[in-house]
Parts: sequence; structure tokens; C-alpha cells
Amino acid sequence: MNQNLISVSLIVMKTKSHSLGICIVLCLLSYQYLIAADEYVRVSQRDFRYLELSDGKPYIPIGLNLIHPDTRPDDGLARMEEWLKKLSSNGGNYIRVWLSSDFWDVEHTKCGVYDEEKAKRTDELLNISKRYGIKVKLTLEHFRTIDGEPRQKWAHKPIHHISMGGTATNLADFFAGEKSREQFKRKLNWYKSRYGDNPTIYGWELWNEINAVATRDVYYIPWTEIMLAELHRLFPKNMAMQSLGSFDREGSRNLYRRMCLMQGNDIAQVHRYLDLGAELEICHKAVDELAADAVRELISYNPKRPVILAESGAVEPRHSGPFKLYGKDKAGIILHDILFAPFFSGSAGAGQIWHWDVYVDRNNLWHHFKKFAESVKGLDPSAEQFESLMIPHPRLKVYCLKGKNTILIWCRDSQNNWMTELRDEIPPETLRNQTISLDPLSIRNPIKSQYYDLWNDKWGDLRIEDNKANLPEFSRSIIIRISLK
Repeated sequence: MNQNLISVSLIVMKTKSHSLGICIVLCLLSYQYLIAADEYVRVSQRDFRYLELSDGKPYIPIGLNLIHPDTRPDDGLARMEEWLKKLSSNGGNYIRVWLSSDFWDVEHTKCGVYDEEKAKRTDELLNISKRYGIKVKLTLEHFRTIDGEPRQKWAHKPIHHISMGGTATNLADFFAGEKSREQFKRKLNWYKSRYGDNPTIYGWELWNEINAVATRDVYYIPWTEIMLAELHRLFPKNMAMQSLGSFDREGSRNLYRRMCLMQGNDIAQVHRYLDLGAELEICHKAVDELAADAVRELISYNPKRPVILAESGAVEPRHSGPFKLYGKDKAGIILHDILFAPFFSGSAGAGQIWHWDVYVDRNNLWHHFKKFAESVKGLDPSAEQFESLMIPHPRLKVYCLKGKNTILIWCRDSQNNWMTELRDEIPPETLRNQTISLDPLSIRNPIKSQYYDLWNDKWGDLRIEDNKANLPEFSRSIIIRISLK
């Protein structure tokens, strides 16, 4: 606890006016909170693989894609606040929003004309997010076509075509044409004039899955480089980033490598889903494995840049709709694995699920964010200089983060996954008498060893004998936390 809070608490206990004392404490707490709310998110100055606030305190993003409300415009903000409240009360601190979705889109009638009334929705969203201590990633565009008969109406934006008063004849012209580039820069300047360097903004993302647009990379890669530089010029205190489509095929590797190495792209983001129609076999496997693999792949491209699993979940083959087994996942094992596997594989934060409405909210799975937040409470990844590794085990997948002061381990039952529990309806087994060898970690004189039973939300003391951790009985997964200093 902060020393000032301790002092004020003592005053409260001694004061004759109990209510006045409480007011003092509440005011001080609010003051402390407001200070944190005014801090920007940035790449850590101590370890480039992680994030921190501009005051140097650690920031581990815990949240999800919350792209737009699923209700009518007149109650959309109320719906967003309902979700933000649930997320915040469970330890969440991050969301992603598409400014280009219908509810938020200010440029929807004519190219270069911005709707003030719609802009007020984003204003209010940022205000609400600030109240709940949540940082917001703002994605600027998502459309994929501007001409012809649209295959995906949600991804079609004809106002940019010259026939509709726009600046481009096709998408190649949109990305390479000087008029279109200047128009996009004017739009960025419009956002600059409205939001400046707002600390509630986690960062600016240029485009959702830009490689899904109806043109070649020779056009959108140079455009990305130019616009990332423009974002940094206009928003020097906010991060800038770009995203690619689901990493589900061999042909995605080179693009992902280029994006991870691109100057100005502050965070290496990856999208990957459980998709039985995907080309890569890893996308058919257990969710923790496909998530961990995506993170490790991006780290191998650029080990000095933060990596985030920025979109994930489960879909019907070839992204033809939300996963049909979501309805069976009342326990939330898919969400659980998406949250934990990336971080324990070297990511800068928890994995970020896509299906916020039809899966997370419909199944009331918000408590999983609390489980992750509880697991990393008080942790400073940059100070720890974590090494990510796997410890061999006959029954468990043992994901380990070895730090200077802390060892954090996530143990996942290798015989429990979406296939066994959701498809085959085999209940999770209660595991007993499991031990983990700590020899690969070279631990000397741990001062405190605990376990966290994730599925019962319970901490307990962990017994270590002969350099082996003796686990209590548990199902599905459990956390081990060992303090070295």
C-alpha cells in the first residue's frame, strides 16, 4: 500500500469524524487513480519485449476486442459501458475498437466529410473508458473493397471511389495515389485535432488485417510505412501499429516477418484462430498450442519488439462464422487458453479474444480476466527480464517464465482441451499427486512458493521437496508462483 494511504488510514481510525475520514481516503484513492489514468502506454524502456506506463510502472494489457455494440445506436454507449464495467471489475485494462465500424464511423456519407454527432460517441467512449481504468486501441479502417459488387458488405466502402466523390479508381490507387494519401493524412489530422495525445488511447492501429484488401502488398506495404510515420508525428505519445489477417497459412509467414521488422510498427501483432479449415495444421490443435506457436513465431522474427496475440478465438472452417461449440463452452476453456498461453510464451500481455458478444458475454465468462489479473498481480515483467521455456512432463504442458525475482508457471492438463471437453463431452479429470521437476530452472533458496487454483479462485502454499513442486489436486490448469527475493 502507498505510504500516503497508510498515513491517511491512520488518521481515519483516530478521527472523531468517521465519515470525514472515509471521504479523505476516497478522495485520495481517486487522486491516485486519476494519476494512473493520465499515464500513456508505451514500449518499456527497460525491456523492449514488454509495455509500461509513461511513469515507468508496468502495464500488462488484459482485455479483448470490443469492436462495437450489438444494439441500436440509441443505447449503444450504454451497452459498451455495461461491458467495460464487467471487464474492469474483473481486472481488465484494455479494449480494441474499430473506428470504421458503423456505430463509430465519422466518414460515412462522403470522402473527407466527418460526422460530428458520431464523433461524440467516441468522445464518450474514451470518457467512460477512463473512468473504468481501461486503455483503448483505436483501429482506423477495415474496408477491403471500394468498387464492384461487394462480396462482404461489411468490408465495402464505395465513398472512396471517384464515382462517389472519392479520390481513387481502385484500391491500388487508394494506397499509391497521392490524392488518396493526402486525404488519409487529413483524416489523421482531424483525429489529432480532436484527441491529441489522449492517454486513454492505448495506440492507433492503421488497418484491420490490411493484407485482406483487394490489392497486392506492393501497394499497401509502402502505404503502411508512410502512415505509421505520420501517426508517430501526429501522436508522439501514443503507440502506432498495423495488423495482418489470421496467421493460418504458409504464405502468411513472409508478410508477418516484414511487419514485425517494419520501422514504426511499435507492437508485433498476430491474429490466429482455431479453424479446422485452415491450411496450417497447428490451427486445428489445442487452443493453448496454436496461441503459443503464433507468439513464438513472431518473437523469432524480432525478439526486441513486444508481441501480442491481438485477435483469437474459434471459428467455423475458413472463418465462416463463430465456432458452433461456443454454446457448450460454459466453463470458458477456449477463453482461458487464449488469455494464458500467449503471456507464458513470451507475449507482452494476455491474448485478446474476438467474439466478445456471442461467446464471452453470452456465456458470462468475464471472470476469466480476473483469473489472469490475479495470476500476474504485482508483477513487473520488464524488471524480471523473463525467459520463456517449457518444462517436460508426462501429463502436463508446463509453461514457465523464469525471472530475476519471480518464477511463474502455468500448468495445463495435456489430456484436456476443446476436443475432449467440448466435442467429445469428456469432463475434465481431477489430477492428483502431480509433481514438477524444477531442475531446469536452477532455483536456489526460494523464499515463498504458492499455487493458484484457477478454477476455484484459491491461493495456497506450495510444497517443494528435493527440487520438485508438489501440486495440490486440480483440474484443467493451475498457476505456480515462486518468489526468489
